[in-house]
Amino acid sequence: MERPQKDPAIITAFCDGGSRGNPGPAGFGVYIQGAHGESIGELSEFLGKRTNNFAEYSALLAALNFALEQGYPRLKVVSDSELMVKQIKGQYRVNSPELRPLYEEAKRRIARLDSFQIQHVLRDKNKNADRLANLAMDKGMGRSITA
Repeated sequence: MERPQKDPAIITAFCDGGSRGNPGPAGFGVYIQGAHGESIGELSEFLGKRTNNFAEYSALLAALNFALEQGYPRLKVVSDSELMVKQIKGQYRVNSPELRPLYEEAKRRIARLDSFQIQHVLRDKNKNADRLANLAMDKGMGRSITA
């Protein structure tokens, strides 16, 4: 099956996952920008009781899934999770039995893209994704959300 082709330009997915407690109520957020900085997608999901690292990987998988399903063959991921970025780059081993299947699935999805980059940034450079992750956790914990 041929994947849809939308735009050969690279898209950027800002990914963040979090948990309140570790493990605790967890969620992720992904803010996706087109080649010219325009917003082309926002993803967020409550994950139940999970670890912070599980939530970070869930954000990466959601970003990869978006790129593949929407026909964007070139993806750059920006994350404030140093652990996940270094694991995906092969600089750290994945020892956690909880994270290994997520890591392996991420590598399978990455292999289906024409181009993939991943970059670590400090938390203050990842505000939109952090906002979406917190919204997911708030929603999942039954907190009212005000705009």
